[in-house]
Amino acid sequence: MPDPNDSIVLPTAADVHAAAGRLQGAASPTPVVTSRTLNEMTGATVFLKCESFQRGGAFKFRGAYNAVSKLSGEERSRGVLTYSSGNHAQAVALTGRLLGVRTAVVMPQDAPAPKIAGTRGYGAEVILYDRAGRSREEIAAELQQERGMTLIPPYDHPDVIAGQGTAALELIGEAGPLDVVMTPCGGGGLLSGTALAAKSASPSCRVIGVEPELADDATRSFRTGELATVHNPPTIADGLRTPALGRYTFPLVRQNVDEMRTVSEAQIVEAMRFLWSRMKLVVEPSGAVPVAALMADPEAFRGLRVGIVISGGNVDLASACELFAGG
Repeated sequence: MPDPNDSIVLPTAADVHAAAGRLQGAASPTPVVTSRTLNEMTGATVFLKCESFQRGGAFKFRGAYNAVSKLSGEERSRGVLTYSSGNHAQAVALTGRLLGVRTAVVMPQDAPAPKIAGTRGYGAEVILYDRAGRSREEIAAELQQERGMTLIPPYDHPDVIAGQGTAALELIGEAGPLDVVMTPCGGGGLLSGTALAAKSASPSCRVIGVEPELADDATRSFRTGELATVHNPPTIADGLRTPALGRYTFPLVRQNVDEMRTVSEAQIVEAMRFLWSRMKLVVEPSGAVPVAALMADPEAFRGLRVGIVISGGNVDLASACELFAGG
């Protein structure tokens, strides 16, 4: 949790550009797609940056690779440790396999089965825990002390944030100047990096973060200036169940983000249904959150050029089918 007395150096747009160079040849240049139907529905010109096609199935590979690739040889030799509900877990595991670094990941027992399987498939040691018991941060801190591994957290790390911002750099590079860029927000790593990138590449662009109504801690923090927390929110967007913004992401969101919005669970499912059925994009609930905000309030975006980062596509198919059937 951020400590106002902490003295930290926040990442900058220059760090995002440096990360882009580091990721060349490692990260996939994911497609930017459009939909005439979505444009007609909203009155906006919408560009979707499909990080669901990124290595590991989510934008998280960008931050994980950027952070691990910057470690010294001695740090790499001790291995890398992290905690994650799934996408960062897979990203760190895949990065470790590519760079020859041993990895261990603390994951909740109720994380989507494909994400646990994917993390193990990339070669990481998976340590499962009960969300109702001890926190993942506490477990990771103990493991770090016992094993001497380097901790790469899922969002609150300057190199992770810089890496995540490269998706927005690519989006604006392909789509051109934008009026608005929207991303999902959990711990704020993607949103923080996107804001740094957007303000650099398209200075007049407004940056909007979107959360589920059931996990609106960042929205409350943004509006009040005081850090809000949430404990195990029951949202279907499992990638956005983080307890709070971090000591890096809290000030970055406050300084560089223009607006925060929230969406209901039903609106998330509606957006998923549109993306799956009309655009043929397999998108997980977290990735559909900003599209849900656009579809829920099209008048706010009418006539604008809107960029959206679709954060990932690592979805449990059985759960998705239940959501669609229930809707």
